[in-house]
Amino acid sequence: MRKLLVLILLVFTLTGISQEKNEPKVGLVLSGGGAKGLAHIGVLKVLEEQGIKIDYIGGTSMGAIIGGLYASGYSANELDSIFNHQNFDILIQDDLPRRAKTFYEKEDSEKYAITLPFDNFDISFPTGLFKGQNIYNLMSRLTIHVSDVNDFSKLQIPFFCVAANVETGEAVILDKGSLAKAISASGAIPTILSPIKVDDQLLTDGGVANNYPVEELRRRGADFVIGVDVQDSLVERDKLKNVFEIMSQISNFRTIGDMREKIPLTDIYIKPNISPFSVMSFDAGNAIIDSGRVAALKKLPELIDLASISEDRYERESVRKIDTFNISGLTLEGNNTYPRAYVQGKLKLDYDEPYNFDDLNIGINNLSATGNFDRVNYQLIPQDDNGNYTLAMQIEESENKMLLRLGLHYDELYKSSALVNLTRKSLLFTNDVVSLDVIVGDNLRYNFNYYLDKGYYWSVGLNSRYNTFEKYINLNSIRKIEDSDDFPSVAELEVNFKDFTNQLYAETLFQQVFSIGAGVEHKYLKFSSTTFNDLNNENNDLIFDNSHYASAFGYVKYDSYDNRYFPTKGVSFSGDFHVYLYSTDFNDNFAEFSIAKGAIGYAVTPFQKLTTRISTETGFKIGNDGTEVLDFFLGGYGNDFINNIKPFYGYDFLSLSADSYIKALFELDYQVARKNHIIASANLANVEDRLYTSGNWFSWPDYTGYALGYGIDTFMGPMEVKYTYSPEVEESYWFFSLGFWF
Repeated sequence: MRKLLVLILLVFTLTGISQEKNEPKVGLVLSGGGAKGLAHIGVLKVLEEQGIKIDYIGGTSMGAIIGGLYASGYSANELDSIFNHQNFDILIQDDLPRRAKTFYEKEDSEKYAITLPFDNFDISFPTGLFKGQNIYNLMSRLTIHVSDVNDFSKLQIPFFCVAANVETGEAVILDKGSLAKAISASGAIPTILSPIKVDDQLLTDGGVANNYPVEELRRRGADFVIGVDVQDSLVERDKLKNVFEIMSQISNFRTIGDMREKIPLTDIYIKPNISPFSVMSFDAGNAIIDSGRVAALKKLPELIDLASISEDRYERESVRKIDTFNISGLTLEGNNTYPRAYVQGKLKLDYDEPYNFDDLNIGINNLSATGNFDRVNYQLIPQDDNGNYTLAMQIEESENKMLLRLGLHYDELYKSSALVNLTRKSLLFTNDVVSLDVIVGDNLRYNFNYYLDKGYYWSVGLNSRYNTFEKYINLNSIRKIEDSDDFPSVAELEVNFKDFTNQLYAETLFQQVFSIGAGVEHKYLKFSSTTFNDLNNENNDLIFDNSHYASAFGYVKYDSYDNRYFPTKGVSFSGDFHVYLYSTDFNDNFAEFSIAKGAIGYAVTPFQKLTTRISTETGFKIGNDGTEVLDFFLGGYGNDFINNIKPFYGYDFLSLSADSYIKALFELDYQVARKNHIIASANLANVEDRLYTSGNWFSWPDYTGYALGYGIDTFMGPMEVKYTYSPEVEESYWFFSLGFWF
């Protein structure tokens, strides 16, 4: 083989008699293979070390991404650094930072496990598990230095890539237009990433049609071809253990058959050993890159001969780094429903102000977080040499206006719950959302929301909810019941709680993480017990309260946590003030009163995988009203409790009650594996009537509790188990929580 190679090179050298220099044109073809395509970087390192000049690059899928970036000017070492600093889970799964979502969008995205299109009440499925928006954002960022190049033959190395037309199955050669869009389309893995629209064609992963485009490289004038093949081989049936592995095997039938014809068209064929890896083994990036280097070194004699025909060692130009820029104009395509002002408001775009890619990505994420767009494509087109760019955006609005969403949950208070949600967007206005949760299980509930999103202007919301639960509680811990002489003493009390609440409110946002709002509220509360029914053989419940209340309220919220359930950084603050102005007064003791409450939390990760969380909260009643159903009830573990029910480790639900309290919580969270957490917690509190009037809020805490738990962050929501203990009562409790809270 080496003798043949030397002969070929000699022929090319001697045929240039009438030319000053006539070196053979060297082409590089890079196949697709998902994460296994990272091996291309290892091969490129060896080619650079030998000073081999590449005249053409053609690639498919991951080969297109690596090849396109290399053709635009990045070195192999720079590509190594780029891909080693990426979190591929976030990239592929389109995980958006929480700060990109409004408070409504945060709540909306953190309680549903499954979301399906439901237009015309017909269930359908998305075109891919993920949209690929984060991948496109990264490609746009990495190719800004060539954003003015629309002909890929004008790149440092002429380049093309292959995608597949979803309608016809035919291979589509992409060698013009937006480089970021082209390589993103070529790498849109079927079923995992949604297809991308390019020039009115819907395109997906090029591996479907031509995973090793060596013939196109030859057609474009490559005299000598180096090929890197990271495609799968067929595996034995004992290794085909799930549907994805079987689908991959079937897909490989054609590509492996094609390679029988394509390998002879390759002069130096490099086949890295990628058998230990899958198309999603991005966490093994270093090992995969090294496998490419090892495979290339096996071809070192041939590569040395190829390099020897160049008179000078080939040196590449470095990529021009662009950190900041000015956006002097905005062009929009595809925004048929949502007005320009809505898009510009979400982008937070101010012309002729210094921008960087973090600023731009925040704006793009804000648009993506609305769920109103399937994809947001963009190019930064340079206008001059002074760093001024036009932001040219191509928006694909979502055609799905109705969604069916599902969730499951279990906890010790509400027990088993199944959530069915219907969401309708653009019902009355282009930027409104109507949502209805129906929760069935041990306790029937519903939650209705109408929200008119006005961005950074005042948005308007309407909420109606019904909530109910039953709970056995220790009677001795409820002092107000214990002091009553209206019923005999019992050790345990079964209470039934019903809440029907309606709110009309307006709120405005600042920087997505800060919100101020105010509104009016109607609330119906019934707090009763059947325990004494059974004792007295009567049919009537013992009713503690059965009243309607009218109030006005205001609130302020700040939330920069990176994760709702397992935050590793950020600050959270909330404050709420209700003035209760009217009651039907079941107990004949109502007087106007107010309730104020607030909480602040801080999360920081001082050491890798070890997070510290500190929070404190308080609440108190203002006024002498005798209403006790709206007092603060502490105990148990959980989220999203209604009214003034608060979690407190070491005590069962509703075990502590008073009209005021102050509480602190300390947590250490160690991530033993990805999304697996061991959490040690300690909380302490004072719970007492007129706590701030008496001054006891500053005394040594009366109540303490401790917890040790294990949690897993899954697509269904957090799965947690906690063992809790309080030294005051010398009792322990186990709490289980499965799935998103709703």
